[in-house]
Amino acid sequence: MGDTPGRLLSLLSLLQTPREWPGSELAERLEVSLRTIRRDIDRLRSLGYPVEATMGSVGGYRLVAGTALPPLLLDDDEAVAIAVGLRTAAGHAVAGIEESSVRALAKLEQVLPSRLRYRVGALNSATVPVLSTPGPLVEPGVLTVLAAAIANHERVRFAYSAADDTESKRHIEPHSLVPSGRRWYLVAFDLDRDDWRMFRVDRIAEPLATGARATQRTLPASDAAEFLTSKMYSLAPTYSAVATVHMPLRELSARFGGNADQFEEISPTTCRVRSDADTIEWLALRLAVLGCEFEVHDPPELVEHLRGLGERITRAASVR
Repeated sequence: MGDTPGRLLSLLSLLQTPREWPGSELAERLEVSLRTIRRDIDRLRSLGYPVEATMGSVGGYRLVAGTALPPLLLDDDEAVAIAVGLRTAAGHAVAGIEESSVRALAKLEQVLPSRLRYRVGALNSATVPVLSTPGPLVEPGVLTVLAAAIANHERVRFAYSAADDTESKRHIEPHSLVPSGRRWYLVAFDLDRDDWRMFRVDRIAEPLATGARATQRTLPASDAAEFLTSKMYSLAPTYSAVATVHMPLRELSARFGGNADQFEEISPTTCRVRSDADTIEWLALRLAVLGCEFEVHDPPELVEHLRGLGERITRAASVR
């Protein structure tokens, strides 16, 4: 890596991950010599970045909190305001800035002096946000560890609690963090199960970046969002409905939508419909809005749902 400014930025990005980096590993990642690494560390120190070196076989370099912030052109109050704002954005899944907030928070908290860390922690512990919609709480610290591991292509170990409360230990190669609604998901390759998986971040505890390099793998989807969506749909229950609808085939096809093989003409004014959906409520809605008579043959859950819906509508209509 011959571009010195670019190399310094890459080195600083690595050091901002909360761990100790052996000089040999930094040299390997940046494809330079140990002597170049030592010179670049001195350059960062001259710019105000507090890089600490430890000696011995397990020694290395790490970025520590100094007596003042590195030259970010921020005063103490501005630094605290940014840290609190990033925590709020990361914890509330603000559309468009979630992952950027997590990455920035991980870097900022790594270099905050202790006095400012205390102020940020005090503000967060004293603040109770009003959520517009309920959702599981995600610890920002968990997000920052995962985000740093993704950026540095490191393997991660953590404890995971499944939907049925089953506890397990996981060893994964993280790919992406994906916010969806009021939840965060981690898309990763599970090394013990030899397969791609998704994990709810609010069920992850004690994540630890191991320092071991993650293998460059191809995600079985165009991107992490598509993988998450397809996985969620595959886990959702699918219902198949069969109903007789009293409507001409051409009109029914235009209003109901779908493929031609979903419809079977019984008479000029009656058709048999077959339709699949993830929820009973959606099937009921599609049939109810047709504005004609129909009889449901399957599934029994749809029949029961329509019966209850009809009773509620009747009671509502009788109120004067």
